[in-house]
Amino acid sequence: MIKYIKLMVIAVVMASTSFAGSDFKLNKEVVVDACRFRDSELQLDLFGSGGFYKQGDPAWGGGLGLNYFFLKYVGIGAEQTIVGREDVAEWGTFGNVFFRYPICSWNIAPYAVAGLGVVYGQTEAILAGTVGGGLEYRFTDNIGIFADARWLYNPSVTDSGAVVARTGIKFAF
Repeated sequence: MIKYIKLMVIAVVMASTSFAGSDFKLNKEVVVDACRFRDSELQLDLFGSGGFYKQGDPAWGGGLGLNYFFLKYVGIGAEQTIVGREDVAEWGTFGNVFFRYPICSWNIAPYAVAGLGVVYGQTEAILAGTVGGGLEYRFTDNIGIFADARWLYNPSVTDSGAVVARTGIKFAF
Protein backbone atom coordinates (compact mmCIF):
# COMPACT_ATOMS: atom_id res chain seq x y z
CA MET A 1 0.00 0.00 0.00
CA ILE A 2 2.85 2.37 0.74
CA LYS A 3 4.17 1.75 -2.75
CA TYR A 4 0.87 2.95 -4.21
CA ILE A 5 0.80 6.08 -2.03
CA LYS A 6 4.40 6.94 -3.02
CA LEU A 7 3.55 6.34 -6.70
CA MET A 8 0.46 8.56 -6.40
CA VAL A 9 2.46 11.39 -4.76
CA ILE A 10 5.13 11.20 -7.48
CA ALA A 11 2.45 11.30 -10.23
CA VAL A 12 0.75 14.34 -8.65
CA VAL A 13 4.08 16.18 -8.28
CA MET A 14 5.04 15.46 -11.89
CA ALA A 15 1.65 16.50 -13.15
CA SER A 16 1.74 19.74 -11.17
CA THR A 17 4.95 20.85 -12.88
CA SER A 18 3.23 20.78 -16.25
CA PHE A 19 0.81 23.50 -15.04
CA ALA A 20 3.49 25.62 -13.37
CA GLY A 21 4.40 29.09 -14.55
CA SER A 22 2.46 32.16 -15.52
CA ASP A 23 0.15 32.71 -18.43
CA PHE A 24 2.02 33.78 -21.55
CA LYS A 25 0.21 35.82 -24.14
CA LEU A 26 1.87 36.88 -27.36
CA ASN A 27 0.74 40.39 -28.23
CA LYS A 28 1.27 40.59 -31.94
CA GLU A 29 0.51 43.93 -33.51
CA VAL A 30 -0.86 43.65 -37.02
CA VAL A 31 0.38 46.45 -39.25
CA VAL A 32 -1.69 47.10 -42.35
CA ASP A 33 0.34 48.47 -45.23
CA ALA A 34 -1.74 51.46 -46.30
CA CYS A 35 -1.50 52.29 -49.97
CA ARG A 36 -1.57 55.94 -50.98
CA PHE A 37 -3.15 55.03 -54.33
CA ARG A 38 -6.84 54.38 -53.72
CA ASP A 39 -9.85 53.04 -55.54
CA SER A 40 -12.39 55.74 -56.46
CA GLU A 41 -9.90 58.58 -56.55
CA LEU A 42 -10.39 62.01 -58.15
CA GLN A 43 -7.19 63.79 -59.22
CA LEU A 44 -6.33 67.32 -60.30
CA ASP A 45 -3.12 67.74 -62.34
CA LEU A 46 -1.21 70.99 -62.86
CA PHE A 47 1.66 70.55 -65.29
CA GLY A 48 4.23 72.12 -67.52
CA SER A 49 4.84 70.58 -70.93
CA GLY A 50 7.25 70.65 -73.79
CA GLY A 51 6.54 69.43 -77.31
CA PHE A 52 9.37 68.34 -79.57
CA TYR A 53 8.09 68.06 -83.14
CA LYS A 54 9.52 66.22 -86.13
CA GLN A 55 9.24 69.47 -88.05
CA GLY A 56 9.45 72.93 -86.53
CA ASP A 57 10.59 74.47 -83.28
CA PRO A 58 9.83 73.04 -79.85
CA ALA A 59 6.68 74.16 -78.07
CA TRP A 60 6.51 75.09 -74.38
CA GLY A 61 3.48 75.53 -72.16
CA GLY A 62 1.36 73.85 -69.55
CA GLY A 63 -2.07 72.64 -68.69
CA LEU A 64 -4.65 71.27 -66.34
CA GLY A 65 -6.02 67.75 -66.09
CA LEU A 66 -8.87 66.09 -64.22
CA ASN A 67 -8.73 62.30 -63.74
CA TYR A 68 -10.95 59.76 -62.03
CA PHE A 69 -9.71 56.29 -61.06
CA PHE A 70 -12.74 54.07 -60.59
CA LEU A 71 -10.41 51.15 -59.84
CA LYS A 72 -6.97 51.22 -58.24
CA TYR A 73 -5.47 50.27 -61.61
CA VAL A 74 -7.73 51.92 -64.22
CA GLY A 75 -8.89 55.50 -64.68
CA ILE A 76 -10.13 58.05 -67.19
CA GLY A 77 -9.32 61.71 -67.55
CA ALA A 78 -9.60 64.93 -69.51
CA GLU A 79 -6.94 67.57 -69.98
CA GLN A 80 -6.48 70.97 -71.51
CA THR A 81 -3.02 72.00 -72.71
CA ILE A 82 -1.79 75.26 -74.18
CA VAL A 83 1.64 75.67 -75.76
CA GLY A 84 3.42 78.28 -77.86
CA ARG A 85 5.77 77.76 -80.79
CA GLU A 86 6.80 79.70 -83.87
CA ASP A 87 4.72 82.72 -82.82
CA VAL A 88 1.63 80.50 -82.73
CA ALA A 89 -0.36 79.42 -79.69
CA GLU A 90 -1.82 75.93 -79.88
CA TRP A 91 -4.06 74.26 -77.42
CA GLY A 92 -5.34 70.75 -77.17
CA THR A 93 -8.22 69.01 -75.45
CA PHE A 94 -7.74 65.28 -74.81
CA GLY A 95 -9.62 62.43 -73.23
CA ASN A 96 -7.34 59.77 -71.74
CA VAL A 97 -7.40 56.24 -70.36
CA PHE A 98 -4.85 55.41 -67.65
CA PHE A 99 -3.51 52.02 -66.58
CA ARG A 100 -1.34 52.22 -63.46
CA TYR A 101 0.42 49.70 -61.24
CA PRO A 102 0.96 51.10 -57.72
CA ILE A 103 4.00 49.90 -55.80
CA CYS A 104 2.67 50.86 -52.38
CA SER A 105 5.83 50.15 -50.37
CA TRP A 106 7.68 52.78 -52.45
CA ASN A 107 4.73 55.18 -52.92
CA ILE A 108 5.19 55.15 -56.70
CA ALA A 109 2.94 54.14 -59.56
CA PRO A 110 4.20 53.62 -63.09
CA TYR A 111 1.43 54.12 -65.62
CA ALA A 112 0.54 53.89 -69.29
CA VAL A 113 -1.77 56.38 -70.97
CA ALA A 114 -3.60 56.54 -74.29
CA GLY A 115 -5.73 59.44 -75.46
CA LEU A 116 -7.67 60.99 -78.27
CA GLY A 117 -8.38 64.66 -78.74
CA VAL A 118 -8.35 67.80 -80.82
CA VAL A 119 -5.49 70.27 -81.30
CA TYR A 120 -6.43 73.86 -82.18
CA GLY A 121 -4.04 76.37 -83.64
CA GLN A 122 -3.90 79.09 -86.22
CA THR A 123 -5.56 76.80 -88.74
CA GLU A 124 -8.45 74.38 -88.37
CA ALA A 125 -8.92 71.88 -85.55
CA ILE A 126 -6.94 68.67 -86.03
CA LEU A 127 -7.76 65.25 -84.62
CA ALA A 128 -4.78 63.75 -82.75
CA GLY A 129 -3.97 60.74 -80.62
CA THR A 130 -1.44 60.13 -77.86
CA VAL A 131 0.18 57.10 -76.30
CA GLY A 132 2.84 57.04 -73.61
CA GLY A 133 3.81 56.32 -70.05
CA GLY A 134 4.99 57.91 -66.86
CA LEU A 135 5.69 57.67 -63.16
CA GLU A 136 3.90 59.19 -60.18
CA TYR A 137 5.30 59.58 -56.65
CA ARG A 138 3.08 60.36 -53.65
CA PHE A 139 4.44 62.40 -50.74
CA THR A 140 1.15 62.04 -48.85
CA ASP A 141 -2.21 60.41 -49.52
CA ASN A 142 -3.28 63.56 -51.37
CA ILE A 143 -0.18 65.20 -52.89
CA GLY A 144 2.25 63.82 -55.44
CA ILE A 145 4.43 64.65 -58.40
CA PHE A 146 4.51 63.04 -61.83
CA ALA A 147 6.42 62.99 -65.09
CA ASP A 148 5.44 61.37 -68.36
CA ALA A 149 6.22 61.31 -72.06
CA ARG A 150 3.75 60.78 -74.88
CA TRP A 151 3.88 60.35 -78.61
CA LEU A 152 1.45 62.78 -80.27
CA TYR A 153 0.30 61.68 -83.70
CA ASN A 154 -1.89 63.39 -86.24
CA PRO A 155 -3.13 60.92 -88.88
CA SER A 156 -4.27 63.64 -91.29
CA VAL A 157 -0.84 65.24 -91.68
CA THR A 158 1.94 63.36 -93.48
CA ASP A 159 5.16 62.98 -91.48
CA SER A 160 3.59 64.45 -88.36
CA GLY A 161 4.36 63.58 -84.80
CA ALA A 162 5.86 64.92 -81.64
CA VAL A 163 7.15 63.80 -78.29
CA VAL A 164 5.32 65.63 -75.53
CA ALA A 165 6.97 65.63 -72.10
CA ARG A 166 4.98 66.70 -69.05
CA THR A 167 5.85 67.15 -65.41
CA GLY A 168 3.78 68.53 -62.59
CA ILE A 169 1.99 68.21 -59.30
CA LYS A 170 -1.02 66.01 -58.61
CA PHE A 171 -3.71 66.51 -55.98
CA ALA A 172 -5.77 63.41 -55.16
CA PHE A 173 -9.14 63.49 -53.40
